[in-house]
Amino acid sequence: MSWYLAVLKKYAVFRGRARRKEYWMFFLVHITILIVLGFADGSMGTARENGLGTLGALYVIATFLPTIGAGIRRLHDTGRRGWWMLLTLVPLVGTIILLVLLAQAGQPGDNQYGPDPKAAAIA
Repeated sequence: MSWYLAVLKKYAVFRGRARRKEYWMFFLVHITILIVLGFADGSMGTARENGLGTLGALYVIATFLPTIGAGIRRLHDTGRRGWWMLLTLVPLVGTIILLVLLAQAGQPGDNQYGPDPKAAAIA
């Protein structure tokens, strides 16, 4: 949960780098919350046939910037620009490519986006 809260504290931070662990732990909690909210929407009768219910939609809107920020910082860790996030606009193939890029190991040492977050965590 601390990884999730750390991303939320960096609400609109698009600079720097994010470790794989930071990004994927945030993603895991984010998806878990969406699933729980989906069940809550279903039980309250606020679910939509195709898409998010009211609670899920409000949560997605509230976490939109932190989610984008975490993805951009994760791409920075791999040495890529944040604009690669736009791959999600390409149906299916773009999302698969982006998932592969987000799962890659970060560049060791400093890069143009800042110091290695893994080395900073160890020190």
